[in-house]
Amino acid sequence: MLNIIWLLLIIVSVIVAAVNGRMEMISQSIFEGAKTGVTVCFGLLSVLIFWMGIMKIAEKSGLLQLISIWLSPIVQKLFPDIPKGHPAIGYILSNMSANILGLGNAATPMGIKAMEELQKLNPHKDIATPAMCTLLAINTASITLIPTTMIAIRLQYGSTNAFEIVGTTLLASFIATVFALLLDRVYRLRYKRKSR
Repeated sequence: MLNIIWLLLIIVSVIVAAVNGRMEMISQSIFEGAKTGVTVCFGLLSVLIFWMGIMKIAEKSGLLQLISIWLSPIVQKLFPDIPKGHPAIGYILSNMSANILGLGNAATPMGIKAMEELQKLNPHKDIATPAMCTLLAINTASITLIPTTMIAIRLQYGSTNAFEIVGTTLLASFIATVFALLLDRVYRLRYKRKSR
């Protein structure tokens, strides 16, 4: 659906530009947009490579293992319907650890693997389970200690203090996570009532 909306916006803008005799502006905007996209990508790439390296160091040093151990009791409470020791738990812990460290790109593959494992436990393959919904809520509104992507974008555009958003991001992501989990609990209760 989103692709259709974007396509319609592009078509309408080209038609309006043609009617008003401003087709050269469309060409100029296309090349400027492509140039900006490449510039931003290279800026993000360098910061993401740096943080992925830090993540690898954290993994090798045992920091991720420590975070996983710390998060394990929380995950057991959040996902009571997943059997203890199931592979999905490991992927969920890795996903949450990466999100906490602000590495959303590193968290995504782990989230996908966790969903695949949760689908194996799903008795109704065409309907998401409560555990899947909980994972989606946590992944979407995850607490973030270091917002690496935003810091990278701010550095790319010449921010004098790119790291000043860390405190507000932490507060906002904490509130979002708490609210997402509260909504998740409400919907879990409704799901249990309906399934009886």
